[in-house]
Amino acid sequence: MRNRHALALTLASAAALAAVPASLPAAAATPAKSSAAKAHCPQLSKKLTWYGDNRAKLQQMIDERGRCGSHRGHDQKRPVAAFDWDNTVVKNDITDATIAWSLHHDKILRPASWKSTSKWMTDAADKALTKACGTKVPVGKPLPTSKNTACADEIFEVREDGKTMSGAAAFEGEWDHRHTVPQYAWVPQLFAGHTVPELRSYAAKARKQVLAAPVGATQKVGTHEIPGYARYYEQQRDLIRTLKKAGFDVYIVSAGSEPVTEVWSKGVGIDRKHTIAIRSVLDRKGRITIWNQGCGDVPVNKGEAIPYIDGKRCWINQEIYGVKGKSAWDKQDESHRIALGGGDADTDVTFVGDATGAHLVLNRNKNEIMCRAYDDADGRWVVNPMFIEPLKQKPDLYPCSTSANNEPDGSKGPVLREDGSVVPDQADTVF
Repeated sequence: MRNRHALALTLASAAALAAVPASLPAAAATPAKSSAAKAHCPQLSKKLTWYGDNRAKLQQMIDERGRCGSHRGHDQKRPVAAFDWDNTVVKNDITDATIAWSLHHDKILRPASWKSTSKWMTDAADKALTKACGTKVPVGKPLPTSKNTACADEIFEVREDGKTMSGAAAFEGEWDHRHTVPQYAWVPQLFAGHTVPELRSYAAKARKQVLAAPVGATQKVGTHEIPGYARYYEQQRDLIRTLKKAGFDVYIVSAGSEPVTEVWSKGVGIDRKHTIAIRSVLDRKGRITIWNQGCGDVPVNKGEAIPYIDGKRCWINQEIYGVKGKSAWDKQDESHRIALGGGDADTDVTFVGDATGAHLVLNRNKNEIMCRAYDDADGRWVVNPMFIEPLKQKPDLYPCSTSANNEPDGSKGPVLREDGSVVPDQADTVF
């Protein structure tokens, strides 16, 4: 991949932030500016619909932390906003779309052995993939997945649910469940042997296809039926545009493959330098390998440290704030944390929670992040239904006090506040 230089960014001076009580909502943190002053500050579009007073909350944060805000002096660095990608900036999953297109067009290369593609792959998955995909195709050549339904099914099932079509576990062993998940890490490994430009071209063709499909369209991958369309959320596109106008550095932080994410992020004006996702190590010929670049104290690896839950914090700390070594996994002081974090799932809960100005969450009924959002410990959580095909109200409570937290060993536990108290079960109120 390319060389990157970590950016040492600061959000605001500690003294200025200390003057703002953490328990107060963003809207109450600073006095309102005059109408004349606000007229010169970048404004979110009033033509786009947000839930409740969410637009006003986000605008207040932009006014405070952006170029019009009193929290910034002439010598301070630009504030940072960071967004997850899938189902946060766009509707539906761009990784699924890229894999689907690749399977439909015979772009997956046969590995020497399926087991070698992931350090956690089980014998059951290796056997299932070998049986379904066969051994007639030479190693390194394209598998005929457009015609071989069984092969396409096994590949997609392993990626989607971490299981074989017969229900056997596809991955086993030990990993930190807040640093990675094998089926996510497996996606760039699945494209081993391709060059980065080749993978970008597959993503671009998949992007064109799903953006052209009507809302609600589906497609088949083997016998799997998955969404066949994607859309940029206009509200998020407008939010990103406004943030940039207001002087924010805006990043995408995704648990997908970086070349795929880069193809999509440019659609909201975010360049490769500001797109962070799983970074594959390339061989001498520029081809993707099964190895990934590391984060914090984790060196080059086979998937142990991807941008996933706490891993997203690590990658933000390392790539944006220049925090090195083991400390990259830790929550930083306020001057080395993002102002705005946006996400939709438990995979985003840590970095979204680290934000000092606003925590934007699109409601997909994911337990841990919705427990944090509805508990609203600092008064800065902004919950919005998905802008396209929003979910109905969750009928039962989120199990915050018992089993909503994703533990490092893969078990479930209670969601705890910073003071150690347990977050009570929460009702779904924004839908």
